[in-house]
Amino acid sequence: MKLRLLPILTSVIVSSVVLFGGWFVYHSVAKENPLLETVQAIEGVEKAEMQYGRTSVELELTLAPDVDLSKVIKEIRSKGASYLDNRSLEVDVAESASEELEKLWSKALFDVAEAMETKQYSRIPDALQKQAEGLGVVVDTRMDELNVYITMKDGTGATKHVIMPRKPATLGVWANE
Repeated sequence: MKLRLLPILTSVIVSSVVLFGGWFVYHSVAKENPLLETVQAIEGVEKAEMQYGRTSVELELTLAPDVDLSKVIKEIRSKGASYLDNRSLEVDVAESASEELEKLWSKALFDVAEAMETKQYSRIPDALQKQAEGLGVVVDTRMDELNVYITMKDGTGATKHVIMPRKPATLGVWANE
């Protein structure tokens, strides 16, 4: 029996295109597009871009000035849970921060980092308010079981959003103990 190479190669190529093309279309239509539409439909989200990876979903959000960041993230997690499929959600908020807000954040960063490291989260609002005194900056801090959310607004409409993950304490063993 003589095998003909051209029909075999043609059938392998066509089968591969159908298989991978079908997977790509399913993935796009059933997972990525509905998640992106869900995120864009959340009140306060002006623009959303997404990278849908194997283990994580990365969202780049542009938010309205007076939005509650923690509420937006909570809605994304609840409404988009079926599309995330146990992938981690990484959110990056596009900034419209002024130089004044960046300076305020850099001055408060040490105290905020220390509060995060020692898990004394109640010190974060105080540290930020202390730095914001007399600058006309409004600071809002929120927390849930996963993150600490900080929003700073100045009188010019500039806004800075910071999302800091709360990581559970880890036990370690030091060599000299």
